[in-house]
Amino acid sequence: MNILYISISGNTRAFAKHLAEYAKTQHERNADFPEISLKEIHENSDFEKETEPFFTFVPTYLDGGNGLDNGDTEILTETMREYLEYEENHKLCLGVVGSGNKNFNNQYCLTAKQYAQRFGFPFLADYELRGTPADVARVYQILVENHK
Repeated sequence: MNILYISISGNTRAFAKHLAEYAKTQHERNADFPEISLKEIHENSDFEKETEPFFTFVPTYLDGGNGLDNGDTEILTETMREYLEYEENHKLCLGVVGSGNKNFNNQYCLTAKQYAQRFGFPFLADYELRGTPADVARVYQILVENHK
């Protein structure tokens, strides 16, 4: 399974690495369980046309407001949106996983939800900050179920 992610504070990167380690362990126990290939997208990334299905992981960074009727302008993660738009990469995305801080209420995982709406792929799962081992196992299971 392929995962494209963007990490601003390092939380998404840490979660993705834990997820890949978990997948490797699952694959070693049972070859039917897929391993994970990670690709970090950042502002200096060379954009390329994706050729294989993937999942997108994106944190939430928004410009102020409450996430309901104002303040839902994406900041810092625009490079991922642009990458998905490039050569229509979004058409190979199987779904998005969002992260954030639950203290932000309605803005929690709002960037991932906006991506799902904009690009027409499903919002699959969420986790807070760096996630927990239980989040890693739960998200992996969701990815396996949605992998084609």
